[in-house]
Amino acid sequence: MKPRNKWLAGVVAVAAIAVGGFAWYAHQPEIAVAPPSRNDFTAAQIARGEILVRTGDCAVCHTAPGGARNAGGGKLNTPFGVIVSSNITPDRETGIGAWPYAAFERAMRHGVDREGRYLYPAFPYTSFARLNDEDMRALYAYLMTQAPVRSVPGPSDLKFPFNQRMLMAGWNMLFLDSKPWRPDPAQSAEWNRGAYLVQSAAHCTACHSPRNVLGAERGGAQMFAGGEVVDGWHVPALNQASRAPIAWNADDLYDYLRTGYSARHGVAAGPMAPVVEKLAKLPDEDVRAIAVYMASFAPAGVGAAADRAQREATLDARSDGVMAARAQSGAALFAGACAGCHRVTDAPEFFGVRPGLAYNTNLYADSPDNLLRILLDGIGHPATRDLGYMPAFRYSFNDAQLAALANYLRTDIAGQPAWADIATAVTRVRHAASP
Repeated sequence: MKPRNKWLAGVVAVAAIAVGGFAWYAHQPEIAVAPPSRNDFTAAQIARGEILVRTGDCAVCHTAPGGARNAGGGKLNTPFGVIVSSNITPDRETGIGAWPYAAFERAMRHGVDREGRYLYPAFPYTSFARLNDEDMRALYAYLMTQAPVRSVPGPSDLKFPFNQRMLMAGWNMLFLDSKPWRPDPAQSAEWNRGAYLVQSAAHCTACHSPRNVLGAERGGAQMFAGGEVVDGWHVPALNQASRAPIAWNADDLYDYLRTGYSARHGVAAGPMAPVVEKLAKLPDEDVRAIAVYMASFAPAGVGAAADRAQREATLDARSDGVMAARAQSGAALFAGACAGCHRVTDAPEFFGVRPGLAYNTNLYADSPDNLLRILLDGIGHPATRDLGYMPAFRYSFNDAQLAALANYLRTDIAGQPAWADIATAVTRVRHAASP
């Protein structure tokens, strides 16, 4: 054999050994069917599991529009393709009803289903792995005692090579920490309680932390740095990179998570509205703990009472609008369509809350997309009924009017430089978010 052929043969042999070794490493056995009995669970376990399901808001991803709760079929657009959620009701043929606890735990901690197939981290097992054993069993108990629904969601549609599930074994080896969460002894019990919920069941980092080119969450200083896009909405940063004009504190966060509204930050909308709807039903101490933990990521050195009060007075005045002498269409549109509900000073409350727009983080963002989506489609399903509804202006304003209004809100209300090419953005968002 020629030296060149020997070299090629050696490379092929090494590659074959590597592939075989990886296949051996990646192989996960099927776990035998062993359906649980309702008698296996206590009432306390089921009740605790219900709280955890609300914390994780499982139904948001695992329910198709108009479909049965948790019966799967929800679609998540990712840079790698479309992932379709599975049926997690206890139906024995199409859901997880035949799964023993060992199979459920493996899926939650290691991202492998009962049949041995790898799951994609769009199902945030990287967070669920941090649940302690007691809560993991409680979550299982609740899901297994709900009404079964026969439903077979369609397949995911991922690009090659991402549709090769076995490759997730390598991804897990690089990015998965399957050890349960451990408290930080340097922090308070309340902070640790919030950290546990946020980093495990609530999986807040799944949206609010940026990801690397392989879809893994970035940690360290990038934790809660936002920047991702979820269902067409730009996710804001919650750490020191936050663009909020008033830094979040624990009281603001508590109000927002408990009621869907913070007077100094605005109303929960977009993907956050259903999340808050579920979090609002959590025990008060859990919501407060989450708020305390998340507030610890706010920019350092902010929030002094005197400085905050002065800043709030400025933002209140801006929220009322600046009716300049010049004929500005954006100012006129604000006066006619927005001021009745958004003026802060000496304004009557007709219904719902009165969010001052100068506090709205969307006006300070690099992209106008979130603001435009709300202007176009309003808030038809608020997190709680007491918040009131915001009308949609999709069919009331043309693109030029929406651009003028958005530009006015950005420059006069928020006092920020105008967004570049806002007219093009309006047209793009109108068509991308068409009902």
